[in-house]
Amino acid sequence: MSSAAAVRERLTPDQRNAFAGAFLGWTMDAFDYFIVVLVYAEVSKDLGVPLTTMALLTTATLVMRPVGALLFGLWADRVGRRTPLVVDVLFYSVVGFLCAFAPNFTVLFVLRLLYGIGMGGEWGLGAALAMEKVPASRRGFFSGVLQQGYSTGYLLAAVAYYLVDPHLGWRGMFAISIVPGLLALFVRTRVRESAAWEQTRERVALTRSTPGQVFRNPLVLRRFVYLVLLMTAFNWMSHGTQDVYPTFLKEGLGFSADSAIGIAVIYNVGAIIGGTLLGAASQRIGRRWTIVGCALLGLPVLYLFTQSTTFGMVALGSFLMQFLVQGAWGVIPAHLTELSPDEIRGFYPGVTYQLGNLLASLNLYLQEDIAAAHGYPAALVWTLVPVLLVVAGLAAVGTERREAVFGGGTVDVRGSGAAAPDRR
Repeated sequence: MSSAAAVRERLTPDQRNAFAGAFLGWTMDAFDYFIVVLVYAEVSKDLGVPLTTMALLTTATLVMRPVGALLFGLWADRVGRRTPLVVDVLFYSVVGFLCAFAPNFTVLFVLRLLYGIGMGGEWGLGAALAMEKVPASRRGFFSGVLQQGYSTGYLLAAVAYYLVDPHLGWRGMFAISIVPGLLALFVRTRVRESAAWEQTRERVALTRSTPGQVFRNPLVLRRFVYLVLLMTAFNWMSHGTQDVYPTFLKEGLGFSADSAIGIAVIYNVGAIIGGTLLGAASQRIGRRWTIVGCALLGLPVLYLFTQSTTFGMVALGSFLMQFLVQGAWGVIPAHLTELSPDEIRGFYPGVTYQLGNLLASLNLYLQEDIAAAHGYPAALVWTLVPVLLVVAGLAAVGTERREAVFGGGTVDVRGSGAAAPDRR
């Protein structure tokens, strides 16, 4: 098959269902997460809790995400991707729904801790299943689209906030989170198991290698540490440009709630476009250099993003910033799964991603603390300039495996690394 023909290769119904399930699952995860971002100032007033304390709700979710990635990831490497994904989506949908009935901050905090487990399990398993099924020649494009389920969820949360919050308040926002989650569950029940996982299971039975042996391989361990650092910088970049921004628009710039939501819609459209286009571009120019370019271009855009005061310029700055930030993120589903050993692909990408989230989990708390003393523009600039530089630097010194064949044996557990020519 020619390269041009490969690019045009159509997905089978099973591949489409697998991708749709992963996309919808991640969309609904993000939808529920960003409900908190949009309403935490409102909940703060309703429950009588300071904003800095309310910011710990997002920290609670981020802290528990590695736990979910670990538990569901290990399970998926043992029994396959489908069943853990179905259980996971049911779990986080119900917990998100229960947040609507939290009588006080303590109960809401505990529910957000539990929600973090479900959110942590979803991304790694969905990404592994989707990337294992789509054609290798189109991984970059589908990686970009898949990751923008996150921005799509944010966009839907913004629209729901505009339509639902004025009538039902923050409790109504949480209550509707169960409905779209069930849609993702419906799609996932129509997806067959990953052929790459089945091939890996057969090979593991012959070699009698264990996940522990694979993980302790020096190549795998070094790469694990590197990816955790990369994902820490990535999550700081993403949450640093998104979580505090709606509050900045309303409390810092004095925009009305409607204007703030309008800007949120605009910058999430930019995120979706950027993630899709640049994810696809990474198939040609490389995963690492796409990331480096996005991070470095974000530095001059940061001035427009933080110093603008009129609606038009703020909308433009936030659109460009999210185009670049989520453009870099569009590479990640393909990049992490390609760098993961077959034997632990359910566990490896999700845990590296979510440990990065854990290390970046105090981002919103820190930004609110800086903003209280120096204003929101300072909070954004002081935290984002170093992070953009670190993202670019880490990506530049890393490696990539765009041509990885899933199910074919990624790492020799005896330590030779013969099937993996790179040495990161």
